[in-house]
Amino acid sequence: MHGTDRPVLVVGAGPVGLVVACELLQQGVPVRVVDAGRGHTAHSRANVIWPRNLELLDRIGVTEELLDTGHRLAGTAFYSRGRRLATAWMSKLPDSPYPFALTLSQNDTEGVLRRRLAALGGTVEQGVRLTALDNAAYGPAVKLEHEDGRTEELEPGWLVGADGAHSTVRKELGIGYDGPPVDVSFAITDARLTTTLSEDLSHYCYAPSGAMVLGPMGDGVHRIALNVPHDTYSEDDPPPREMFQQVVDDRAAGRSRVEELLWSGSFRVRVRIASAFRSGRCFLAGDAAHVISPAGGQGMNTGMQDAFNLAWKLSGVLRGEFGEPILDSYDSERRAVSHEVARSTALLTKAGLVNTPAKVALRDAAFTAADRTGLFQRRLAPQLSQTAVSYDGDRHPRMPLKVSSDSLAGGSLFGGSGEAVTGSRSAASRLDNSGWPTIDRDRHTVLLWPGTRTPPADWQRTSDQLRRELPEGTPVLGLTRAVPRGLARALGPGPAVAVVRPDGHLLARADPGRPQDITRLLTRAAHLRSRS
Repeated sequence: MHGTDRPVLVVGAGPVGLVVACELLQQGVPVRVVDAGRGHTAHSRANVIWPRNLELLDRIGVTEELLDTGHRLAGTAFYSRGRRLATAWMSKLPDSPYPFALTLSQNDTEGVLRRRLAALGGTVEQGVRLTALDNAAYGPAVKLEHEDGRTEELEPGWLVGADGAHSTVRKELGIGYDGPPVDVSFAITDARLTTTLSEDLSHYCYAPSGAMVLGPMGDGVHRIALNVPHDTYSEDDPPPREMFQQVVDDRAAGRSRVEELLWSGSFRVRVRIASAFRSGRCFLAGDAAHVISPAGGQGMNTGMQDAFNLAWKLSGVLRGEFGEPILDSYDSERRAVSHEVARSTALLTKAGLVNTPAKVALRDAAFTAADRTGLFQRRLAPQLSQTAVSYDGDRHPRMPLKVSSDSLAGGSLFGGSGEAVTGSRSAASRLDNSGWPTIDRDRHTVLLWPGTRTPPADWQRTSDQLRRELPEGTPVLGLTRAVPRGLARALGPGPAVAVVRPDGHLLARADPGRPQDITRLLTRAAHLRSRS
């Protein structure tokens, strides 16, 4: 296939581009990463990683270092005029191995990812700007301009544009970039704060004058974000400490004193989503594909999920595991999710900006009622944590599983009764030390589920037959009833076979007595005409 012998060109070395590069390098795909020179900046906006992304980042082996670096939050509390209305608890999520949010600066996140990139043999070519792109049918041709003025012409096999909201890649591809009418300006800072508010929660505070967020980042530092009138501040005239203190006094719950600003800035957000995330052998990811309201801290996390969705499919195509048509699903899946995230964050933004007495009373009553009935926890907590993301409507929900960050070839399987069973037919899928089932990161994994009751008398024979019938190398994980409750609920009370994608989303359930159906399903899922 064209492009398999040429590096994938990743344009942009923010968190999204770095995740794409790490994932591809880890799969043995050569990658070249160029960045126009943004580098690290003190004005680091994204500062939270949600549970679903901690799961996905484990694929590339960086979650543990991030946990050592960041500050854990148990949830997000919402207030109106100082009175607590509701709380979305990450700590009460029933189906994640990481039941908390993690706050750290985007610079720290990028530092962890850059170290992982280097460990995988990759580098970032800083100061290299894409200036032209010809998206021919046989593959892209680009011009790169180096800091010393040298111009380079290149024909990569594939190209990923992760070069931000003003993406040159997107403009060169002629892809539209429009969105719903959300237009709001924010002032933000990382500040040393003395406060009576809990350091285990982020705090969304609503008042008639506007909304603000206080997000603890550890060691007394808090991210403060608040809406301001357009064009109030500029790069040469950043928001001062006195302004933040005044707004904290007016809007925040509890008592807080802004001691020192580590940095401050302002920005204007207009929601934009690209009309296509793929054009031939070129892709858009992250802010190049979508800019959404910062309410809920979903932007970088949504971009990282773009990166993982694209990278496992693209690496599989380049390794010959999948047919190229699987890449069409990147566009359809991630654009649908981006529109949903944009809608939900826009609603959260608008909820914080209502200011008439009637609308404030209605919002406060709705939040309070939803909290008391449990609706807030059931709906908003999974939405914020991004554990609720599913594809094709509800057909491909996320499964409560961990995805391995290391090669699983060889090793052991877990049989229906929990004993280790060796075999060369399947790559090893396993249980990790905390009891979470761990699936293969490269290929679709088959789960054998005996159900929540006593397994049928012929269950072991059925499992053995299925293993014999599956294509060589298919990862198989035989589960016991000792799995997380969320996984047991997802699989149902009776015996079942489930096919799970490499990113942990359920592809389909099948009748365990019909292994031929599962083989056909795996073939269709890989988008290959035939498989040996």
